[in-house]
Amino acid sequence: MKKKGSVKNMLFMYAAAVLIPLLLVIDAIQASRYKKLEREVASLENKQVELVEENRKLISDISMLSSSDRIEQLAENELGMHKAESDEIVRVEIKGKSND
Repeated sequence: MKKKGSVKNMLFMYAAAVLIPLLLVIDAIQASRYKKLEREVASLENKQVELVEENRKLISDISMLSSSDRIEQLAENELGMHKAESDEIVRVEIKGKSND
């Protein structure tokens, strides 16, 4: 009977001797993967901040470029256009068929 108990005890010791270092290696691998993912998330967050800032700048540029004052100035200076005088305005009315 003592031999069965000591064999089980020896198997347990061998299993523990193999499993503990194996579990430590697995833990180290997981920690390494976690750190890599953590760096990737930080990098993506930084990229997101950059893109949001660029988007804000582009929206500001769109607002500036589409202002009516700027368009009027371009029309006058670069295209030679001017605001129409009241005698230059022609009103056209198109009446549809009436059912009378």
